Amino acid sequence: MTANQITLRPAVAADFDAWLPLWRAYQAFYESDIPHATTLVTWQRVLDADEPIWAALAWDGERAVGMTHWIFQRSCWTVEHTCYLQDLFVVPDLRGSGLGRRLIEHVGAQARAAGSTAVQWMTHETNTTARLLYDRIAVRTGHLQYKQKLG
Repeated sequence: MTANQITLRPAVAADFDAWLPLWRAYQAFYESDIPHATTLVTWQRVLDADEPIWAALAWDGERAVGMTHWIFQRSCWTVEHTCYLQDLFVVPDLRGSGLGRRLIEHVGAQARAAGSTAVQWMTHETNTTARLLYDRIAVRTGHLQYKQKLG
């Protein structure tokens, strides 16, 4: 199976059972455990046309093999909104097949159609496999992320 033989399409309500294992595997990759209640809210946001969050799944026949989530957000630096590619996951047996690149290109096409001027994303510094792709198709900005927990 090559990446070009895989179908990409927006997530729909009936895809929940196919999306959930990818979502959980993505969390496991980043050693995270998002509460199930939050997962359910995330899924409902994906399905709500009034929310700025979107999702697409990659399908090899009846098997979901990849997913991505992106969010449109305002910026103080541009008039146009920006697109934040929040999550990207490809099943281990298809990594290196070009599917990750196709998912990023899919988000880029959606962002362009929505009037965004750029797509941005982050990854962990130890995600060396993904960074090989990212360094080929995008510009590393040099910015470091900081997070301050509230509450």
